[in-house]
Amino acid sequence: METARTVPAATVVNLRDLGGIALGRDRRVRQGTLFRSGQLSELDPARDRAVAALGIRTVVDLRTADERQWAPDRLPDRARLFVADVLGDQPGVAPAHLRSLLADPAEAERVLGGGRAEELFAETYRKMVLSPGAAAACRAFLETAADPAARPLLFHCTAGKDRTGWAAAVLLMILGASRATVLADFLAVNPVVRRAFAPYVQKFLDGGGDPVVAAAVVEVRPRCLQAALDAVDERWGGLDAYVRDGLRLPDAALRRLREGLVVGG
Repeated sequence: METARTVPAATVVNLRDLGGIALGRDRRVRQGTLFRSGQLSELDPARDRAVAALGIRTVVDLRTADERQWAPDRLPDRARLFVADVLGDQPGVAPAHLRSLLADPAEAERVLGGGRAEELFAETYRKMVLSPGAAAACRAFLETAADPAARPLLFHCTAGKDRTGWAAAVLLMILGASRATVLADFLAVNPVVRRAFAPYVQKFLDGGGDPVVAAAVVEVRPRCLQAALDAVDERWGGLDAYVRDGLRLPDAALRRLREGLVVGG
């Protein structure tokens, strides 16, 4: 099943082009218009030719204020920054503290040990659906992606897996992707993120950290995406009502997304 294509960037983790993902009936996401990644704090625009070649016009940062202050984005040349903080009204949730958790095995055990890790991440995914702040951030991201002048657009969080994963899932479903396609793309980040976080994980394990906790921190799991989808179905009865009544995305923005980002059919 087609998933986002990895872009071989030198200084950006988990950079992928959503272009080419199947949307059914010979339709696909337009290539070179939407990209997802981890944070851009290590981007070197002068020497990272793979990033420069993308012509990014807009970067949407889904991180909290603390994350942005700790590791501010370095933007591609001529790109503008747009902040859409998904977890700002939910302080302390694990996806916003990945590196700090891996740096402190005792704290990670306190927060995520005893089998709590996957449950807490799944609950965060539910909050990304049900929280008014998260809904506002998702709507802002989608409205920005719908603007032809904002594309090519890159959106990201810290590792590019949880907040970015849900934002990509919503966008792909709006464009017509099946839930099976969305799940395949969601899980495709795992090998890349595991490699990117390998030094942090090894230090965590050397300090006595639990391998189960480490895996939960650096991977996405089907259960997490399913938790978000279940919340959509339970509260709104499906994607259309979620987009209309939960995100309050205008019809004009929906139309621009589909007209600008879908090819074929």
